[in-house]
Amino acid sequence: MALLAAALTAAPGAAAAADSGSTADRAPGGASAVLDGLKTYGQAVLRGGDGSVRQIPAGLYEMRVDGGGMLQTYGVGVAGFAQPEARYTESGWGGTPLAANQDAGRIRWVLEHSYPQLNDLAGLAKAAGAGSLTAESAAAGTQVAIWRLADGAQVEAADPAAEKLAGYLQREAGRLSEPPASLGLDPGQVSGPVSGPTGARLGPVTVRTGAQSVTVTPDAAAVAMGVRVVDAEGRPLTTAGNGTRLYFEVPAGTPDGHASVVVQGSTRVPVGRVFANGVPGQAQIVAGSSAVATAATATALWPSPDAMPMGGATAVALSAPQDSADGERLAVSGSSGATPVIAALAVGLVILGGMVVLLLRKRPLEGEDDA
Repeated sequence: MALLAAALTAAPGAAAAADSGSTADRAPGGASAVLDGLKTYGQAVLRGGDGSVRQIPAGLYEMRVDGGGMLQTYGVGVAGFAQPEARYTESGWGGTPLAANQDAGRIRWVLEHSYPQLNDLAGLAKAAGAGSLTAESAAAGTQVAIWRLADGAQVEAADPAAEKLAGYLQREAGRLSEPPASLGLDPGQVSGPVSGPTGARLGPVTVRTGAQSVTVTPDAAAVAMGVRVVDAEGRPLTTAGNGTRLYFEVPAGTPDGHASVVVQGSTRVPVGRVFANGVPGQAQIVAGSSAVATAATATALWPSPDAMPMGGATAVALSAPQDSADGERLAVSGSSGATPVIAALAVGLVILGGMVVLLLRKRPLEGEDDA
């Protein structure tokens, strides 16, 4: 009975796995950069959980963006020790140390209300009750506040004015939402069949950007197959703006394949965007940006109509059957997404039937008890 229960319990999960489809995430996009180093900074005192005390630099980094432009960033992790010349890519908060941090929105508030977004150091010092601030002490105080909110670090600014600023920012920080990407495509992948005399129009893919205009360029594979990138009316697109919807127009008779579109532009990276390099403790968060080069890519897939599952808009082509050892073709299985459920139920019923037979054999016959 326990095995039957396990089989029946597993069945809904198998059905869910069979019915669930993969959803394309927003395409990777935005800016990529190389860390230039710590440029404007003061000192801070970090107290470790083991009682250790050490002095560390705290302040603003600069990053060189591929294709042109500069970023100013603060470190997210207090013990990250970001290395100059490390390569970074723009990222959302998910997949970074801010993903599960309830104070991530407060960190963005700090960035929006302190140096370098606020260059009025006298006004900032007055608001914080810090006496006077230099660029170095303002950067140090801002970094200390970010560290405290990012990972609860026991850290203090060495300069009293910087420490006053850090305490003010931490107390006053409100909550702001995650900023959008400097440039992104949503979704990053579309797919569908190409059938009938008119072919197919796959999409839409929506452009998300702060740039006034971005260029739209199909890749070489698209050009070679006659695939065009068009708007909803079928007009070819070479430029787009925020909210523009792109479609891949695939001619009838085009063999199974795929093509991509690259969207590029120049814009500022929003304050609060994260730059990651694969080491969580070395993540950087944007505090200021010049106009920088950005890019994003989306892809379209079109399997043949025979490879599309019934009732599905997204499809993956089936692989061809393999030759058997004696040269004969093996038949392609006709299994469906329900096969795991049917198999689980069948196994459970067989086990149940066997247990019933055993119980009946062991049951005493009438009159045996009186013998």
